[in-house]
Amino acid sequence: MKFIDEFRDRELARGLAAAIRQAAQPQRDYHFMEFCGGHTHAIARYGVSDLLPANVRMIHGPGCPVCVLPIGRIDMAIRLAMDEGVILCSYGDPLRVPASGGLSLLRAKAALGGSGEIRMIYSGADALCLAQQNPQRQVVFFAIGFETTTPPTAVVIRQARALGLKNFSVLCCHVLTPAAIASILESPEVRQWGSVRLDGFIGPAHVSTIIGSRPYEFFAAEYRKPVVIAGFEPLDVMQAVLMLIAQVNAGRAVVENEFARAVTREGNRKAQQLVAEVFELRRSFAWRGLGELPYSALRIRREFADFDAERRFPISYQAVPDHPACECGAVLRGARRPQDCRIFGSVCTPENPVGSCMVSSEGACAAHYSFGRFADAAVAP
Repeated sequence: MKFIDEFRDRELARGLAAAIRQAAQPQRDYHFMEFCGGHTHAIARYGVSDLLPANVRMIHGPGCPVCVLPIGRIDMAIRLAMDEGVILCSYGDPLRVPASGGLSLLRAKAALGGSGEIRMIYSGADALCLAQQNPQRQVVFFAIGFETTTPPTAVVIRQARALGLKNFSVLCCHVLTPAAIASILESPEVRQWGSVRLDGFIGPAHVSTIIGSRPYEFFAAEYRKPVVIAGFEPLDVMQAVLMLIAQVNAGRAVVENEFARAVTREGNRKAQQLVAEVFELRRSFAWRGLGELPYSALRIRREFADFDAERRFPISYQAVPDHPACECGAVLRGARRPQDCRIFGSVCTPENPVGSCMVSSEGACAAHYSFGRFADAAVAP
């Protein structure tokens, strides 16, 4: 496909691999974290790690929005459907994330016998349409994601107010990328998962189209960690690795933009203004694997309080520990690899996920299972 094939060209990949091998100094080790589930997926799918020299290691970060959602937030959504009798609307992946008591949204959907209902949707606009079509029912949109999916949620909240809807609200679980990067670098609350050496970051693609490259400049300046924003294609990732190696070799730490065809320094100002109009910072928010992080998520502003499910319904967040055998927290922090988990590929598979990292295709465990030759091994005689 035009504008896609050239970023998957075999000969160009070989040339980039050779350039990386030449640039990587044999006496030095390089540890780079990709901070985007799309990058994790691309690295596993296209075997990018196999093209890198042994002293260049890719580390997976908390870049999957489904993965970082704690169990307690899934429980809140389930309670809305089961106890409050609403029509709860969710994207497909969150439906399969394990929750308390052996439940998930999907299993709760099958168990519902009362007035509640759980539906899979493709966008917040679908939830808005359901509210218009069912004026006698309360419809709640379970909104998750990083800065990429936040502007569309802001749009549907504004539309709901313009339409005067009284039966539509949003359970807001939108989180912010810079706060998670800061936690990886310094937060003492996540020492239980172990620390990890990092020499630089591959900055997220879609998130950066919204917030721009400017927010990462702080990490380069204050922590002396180079950042290269990269697109999703395999050659994007490889070029970003080459750029990071060049910075490390030269002792530099700046923000570079490999994804210049879509990302600017300032980002999408219109989307930023829309988000600022509808949302404000939460004082604290719980992340799976990272704990409670200050000012790391968004809540709906008081001006739009009528559309805030946490204000409309008597629900509150309650922390729930992860499955004791699951290493999702350590994987999200980069302290463990998926294959280090003792239940990876055996008890925990995409068909039977024990942890959230095995649910979404952007999750590190699901990506490694699907493209890391583990699926074939699992069915081998």
